[in-house]
Amino acid sequence: MSEEAIKTELKTELKAKFRTELPKCTLIVADDLPPGLAANTAAVLAATLGKQIPALIGADLPDAAGLRHAGLVSVPLPILSASRAQIKQLWEQAAATDGLTVVDVTEPAQRARTYAEYARTLAETPAETLDYLGVALCGPKKSVTKLTGSLPLLR
Repeated sequence: MSEEAIKTELKTELKAKFRTELPKCTLIVADDLPPGLAANTAAVLAATLGKQIPALIGADLPDAAGLRHAGLVSVPLPILSASRAQIKQLWEQAAATDGLTVVDVTEPAQRARTYAEYARTLAETPAETLDYLGVALCGPKKSVTKLTGSLPLLR
């Protein structure tokens, strides 16, 4: 399959999902996290976003020797930074915005050693006390930009 055919196929799949335009996707990570936890938070957000919107992941591709390489995310995925309070506010605004896919990583997720422990702890934690370490947004460009346009890149 040619590069142009792959691009056309991906655009068709994503436009079908989002109706009119390619989605804009952005990860926002807490600016006070140490580098390892920031990287882990971004990885969890990206992996979960790929599960929520499978069309974001491109087709597997061969190299010149015919060896297969797994498909990668097919749209830009900038990683921005914000305070935990800003991330919580972003999550609240995004969750109330039609057409946005919202993924979050909270303190209980970061602390948990198993998914069962995370599920139990999350179920016992009042929503207003959740500490957000990161959020991923994906949807119409205008909606995502309105929420994230003033945030700096993660450094």
